[in-house]
Amino acid sequence: MSETADSRGSLSGDRLRLVVITDEDLAFPRTVQAVVKAALGGGAPAIQLRDKHKPIRELLTLARELRELTREHDALFFVNDRLDLALAAGADGVHLGPDDLPVAAVRAAVPDWFFVGYSTDDPRRARQAVAAGADYIGCGTVWATGSKDDAGAAIGLKGVAEVVHAVSVPVVAIGGISVERAPELRETNAAGMAVMSAVMTADDPATTVRLLLNGFDRAR
Repeated sequence: MSETADSRGSLSGDRLRLVVITDEDLAFPRTVQAVVKAALGGGAPAIQLRDKHKPIRELLTLARELRELTREHDALFFVNDRLDLALAAGADGVHLGPDDLPVAAVRAAVPDWFFVGYSTDDPRRARQAVAAGADYIGCGTVWATGSKDDAGAAIGLKGVAEVVHAVSVPVVAIGGISVERAPELRETNAAGMAVMSAVMTADDPATTVRLLLNGFDRAR
């Protein structure tokens, strides 16, 4: 069991105020590990490993390294899509999408303390995911972004607010979020935000994380 996740009930919105999603190409010429270490130093409360191309053995090595970094900073660590990888690396949870394993099947197969996130911008599907055992919802794309090939059409702040209103678990907004836009999320009542390019491409990831958190927190 992770030191940062001793029960499902401990997943408060504060732990999800900022989820930094990794991307090797965006981090280049730095390593993902270097950018994540800097982001954690800036106060990032959660990291999500996302890599759809690296061989699984290499991914496991990376995941275990990120797990150690997040543990050192008392931050949550999630793995995107891959339940097997998340469990093998000792992650706090897995983040699922519509094409991944069903939430109910994952919930039934993992310990109570293991967190399950689900991505949707549809309030009805969000309610279904929560009923099946999702601990939080990732919602977007808020603003158009070029960081993800599979990003859908932008739903805007109103779309996020509709999902927030539909469920009782934390909702994390994602898509096109920058330091300048972070304060705008206040009108959605989202628990937090997930970012990729804003931190992965930043010259100073630690400062960018601080600015994102400060903007979001002041808005609340």
